[in-house]
Amino acid sequence: MKITVDTLSGCCHGVLRAIEQAERQLIEKGSLYSLGAIVHNDTELRRLNEKGLKIIDYAELQSLHGTTVLFRAHGEPPSVYAIARKNSLKVIDCTCPVVLKLQQKISDTYRCFKQTGGQIVIFGKNGHAEVNGLVGQTQGNAIVVERLSDLKTAVTAGKLDISRQVAIFSQTTKDPKEYQSLCLYLKEIMENSRPRAGELSIFNTICRQVSSRHPHLMEFAGKHTVIIFVSGRESSNGKILYQLCKSVNSRTYMVEHTSEIRGEWFSEDDTIGICGATSTPEWQLEEVANYLKNM
Repeated sequence: MKITVDTLSGCCHGVLRAIEQAERQLIEKGSLYSLGAIVHNDTELRRLNEKGLKIIDYAELQSLHGTTVLFRAHGEPPSVYAIARKNSLKVIDCTCPVVLKLQQKISDTYRCFKQTGGQIVIFGKNGHAEVNGLVGQTQGNAIVVERLSDLKTAVTAGKLDISRQVAIFSQTTKDPKEYQSLCLYLKEIMENSRPRAGELSIFNTICRQVSSRHPHLMEFAGKHTVIIFVSGRESSNGKILYQLCKSVNSRTYMVEHTSEIRGEWFSEDDTIGICGATSTPEWQLEEVANYLKNM
């Protein structure tokens, strides 16, 4: 068997930066609180937990005072920063620069729309940490849609009033093609509306590092007879990229641990490609490669 690890897989810059800052603090202090999982990967979280990282939720944040808390790459709403100030918390802010830029765009648009009565649509996963941070920029007034059918329902039910100004944004890790289909739908119905609809603003807010992986992984999956996709089960990006690989190569398998790998998946003449989500560290990809070499 020939085994190849995808050189473009591994944690995205934002997640990698958060992990590096957490490790630096853990070396200096021996412990650190993280508001929510620093990465959607249980294997990596266990490694960091052994170094002293403790994951807390928003309720636990309320009871902390005078200590240090890491805000992960996903970003947080303004209300969480207010809690940190009130409780005299030192914040290690690891919000991804791409997410920060998106938060600012949404905040600026919302301020303008408060005067004109416009509405903001966010294409993303309800309850996702990044999406919560984005919705927070609108004081909870954004409309979140997870798929095209949600957007259509919002329009037909009158929740999204296309007679008003509409701005649409995307969570940074969503599928570019799916986002394009939502934008096209909005554009068509608003252009063909009688009486004429309000103005539509479309913002391209999917991370370039994430979006570039889509065509790359499709090519990578097509070049190998078997794909082992390494990802945490909770990773939204992982689910999207796994399905993308699966659409090209039916012999694509998602694993979180080497213990999930089955020998019956392979034959002697297979070429095996190993890739992963933006929350999958390089060491985990290499661990899978070494496991397969010694299997």
